[in-house]
Amino acid sequence: MTANGNAVKGWFSKVPEVTIFFWIIKVLCTTVGETFSDFLNVNLGMGLTQTTIIMGVAFVVVLFLQFKARKYVPVLYWLTVVLISVFGTLVTDNLTDAMGVPLETSTIVFSGLLALTFLMWYLSEKTLSIHSIFTFRREAFYWLTILFTFALGTAVGDLFSEQLGLGYLKTGLTVVIVIAIILVAWRFKLNEILAFWIAYILTRPLGASLGDYLSQSKVNGGLALGATVTSVIFLIAILAIILFLAVSKVDIIKKSEADTSTQITQTPRKVLVQTVVVIIIFLAVGIGGYVWCNQNIIPEIDAAQTTLSGQLTDFITTENEMLNAVKSKDFATAKSYADTLEHDWDEAQAKLRKIDRKTWTKIDGTIDDVLAANRAKQPNADKCQSALEDSLSALNEANQ
Repeated sequence: MTANGNAVKGWFSKVPEVTIFFWIIKVLCTTVGETFSDFLNVNLGMGLTQTTIIMGVAFVVVLFLQFKARKYVPVLYWLTVVLISVFGTLVTDNLTDAMGVPLETSTIVFSGLLALTFLMWYLSEKTLSIHSIFTFRREAFYWLTILFTFALGTAVGDLFSEQLGLGYLKTGLTVVIVIAIILVAWRFKLNEILAFWIAYILTRPLGASLGDYLSQSKVNGGLALGATVTSVIFLIAILAIILFLAVSKVDIIKKSEADTSTQITQTPRKVLVQTVVVIIIFLAVGIGGYVWCNQNIIPEIDAAQTTLSGQLTDFITTENEMLNAVKSKDFATAKSYADTLEHDWDEAQAKLRKIDRKTWTKIDGTIDDVLAANRAKQPNADKCQSALEDSLSALNEANQ
C-alpha cells in the first residue's frame, strides 16, 4: 500500500524508524509477551483471569500516555509494545483456554479483523506506512493493528507448534525461513509496506516459539531456563537497546524524512496485485501446512472413538502421585511430577483434542490450575490439593 505526506506540520513521528534495532526489540518484546504472561499466570499463580485484568489495566494506562506524547519516546513506545504483546497473547489464551474457542477459529477471526483494520486505515488515510504516524487517528489505527497482529500471531503459533504438534523449535525455524523469503522478495521489488507488515505479523510466532523453546523444560523440548530467567534476560536486553536508542536517536523519524520516505514508488494497481498474490500464497501454504500436519503429525484415531474414555489413565496416575506428594508436603517431588504431567499432556493434546475438543478444553483448564499451584514460588498445600482434586474429578469423569 502506498503512502502520502498528510502529516501535521512540524510534528515528529510517533513511532521509530525501521532499523535492525527495531526488529531486534520487536522479537525480544514478543518473546517477553509469551514468557512474562506465563510467569504471572503460572509461576506467580495469578491465574489467567487475574493476569489478564492486571496486564489489561497496565496496557490501557501506558497506551494513554503514549497517545498523550507529542513525539516518539523510546521508553514509552517500547513499553507499550511489551504490554500490548502480553495483552495480545492473553486475549488469545483466554479465548482458547477459558472459552474453548478453537485456534482455527481464532486464526480466521483475527485474520479478518486485521484485514478489516488495514482496509479502514487505508480508506481513511490513504496510507499504511508507519512513517506517517503523526495524527491521533493514524496512531489509533496503528495500535489496533499491532494488537491484532499479536493476537493473530499467538493463535497461528499455538496452532502449529502445539495443536498440530510441529513443536516450538520447528515452528520458529519455519517462520525464520518465511521471513527470509519475504526479505528476498522485498529486494526484488515487493512493496516495502506490504513486506513490513508481513514480517511484523510473523515475528509474533517467531518470538513466542523462541520464548517457549528457552523457557520450557528439557522434557518438553526446551532449554529449561524457565519463564522468570527468560523474561529477565530479554527485559534487560530490551532496556539496554532502548537506552542506546534514547541517547543516539538513530531511530527518530522527522517529518521531512517521513515525507521523503513515503513518496509513491509503485502504482496502487501494482501494490494491489502484489497484495492479492501474497494473500493467495499464504492461504495456500497455511492451509496446505495445516492439512499436512493433521495427516502426518497428529496420530490417527479410530473413527468410532468419540470420547476420551480410557485415554486418560496415565494422567490420572500422575496426578494421584502429585497429590500424595502434596499431602506429604514434598513440593519438590510434586513439581517434578508437574513437569511430567505437562510434557505428557502436551504430547497427547493433538490426539485428545481431535477426539473431543470440548472435554479436552475443560480438562486442560484444570491442568493449567494444577501446574500454576504446584509451580508457585511458595506452593500452598491447600491450593495445590484443591486444584489436583478438581482436575482428577474432570479426568476420572471423562475417562469412564
